[in-house]
Amino acid sequence: MSLKHQVSILYQDQAILVISKPADLLSVPEGGSNENTSLAAILAPEYGHLWPVHRLDRDTSGVMVLARDEEAHKILNSLFEGREVTKIYHALVNGHPVWAERTLSAPLVIDADRFHRTVVDYDAGKPAITHFRVLEKFGRGAARFALIEARPETGRTHQIRVHLMTLGSPVAVDQLYGTASPILLSAIKRNYRGETENERPLLSRLGLHAFQLMFRHPRTNEEMQFEAPYPKDFGATLNQLRKHASL
Repeated sequence: MSLKHQVSILYQDQAILVISKPADLLSVPEGGSNENTSLAAILAPEYGHLWPVHRLDRDTSGVMVLARDEEAHKILNSLFEGREVTKIYHALVNGHPVWAERTLSAPLVIDADRFHRTVVDYDAGKPAITHFRVLEKFGRGAARFALIEARPETGRTHQIRVHLMTLGSPVAVDQLYGTASPILLSAIKRNYRGETENERPLLSRLGLHAFQLMFRHPRTNEEMQFEAPYPKDFGATLNQLRKHASL
């Protein structure tokens, strides 16, 4: 199935297009990437020219809004810059946080090393604030995971990923800020009897999903709220964790 056909349209009118982005699709072109493989370019033949307002990491799935004209783009940009948009993510993380709720204010510097990672820097960093809440915990021993709600106030590159790493609960399957090890059924299911040599992972990409987006419509000023269902791999992983590793 092509990436275009994996994009789900959640809402559309003359001013905005709200979609659910699959993992492995660029929100906007990046250095060295083919511009024709980004979200707006893939959707343009059917929906016309689109203006990206915000971005998700390539391996992050979930809800995004794109503007369909310059006026809507300008207004939406203003809402995002003014922190008038509520963004809620669900993150599957390694380990069990020792807190139930936590707000982290830790300034960030982007592209701070040779791996182009974002790092916490209290002297030179830009303000970054994220609110976290533990939704569920799974597993025991080495195979422990948690589902966390993340609500960023600011929109720095890799903000949620860096803040969770800083709190000691890195996002699962995050090769930049945690471990690239996939989540395997054999690691969470007791008395697993399947093959392990060529086992297909439950989750082999970043365990981060943009779950909900709330903002005022750029034309009507109406409060809009959208949710993106979990993609198949993320949802199946949670189902298996709930079945075999619930606490």
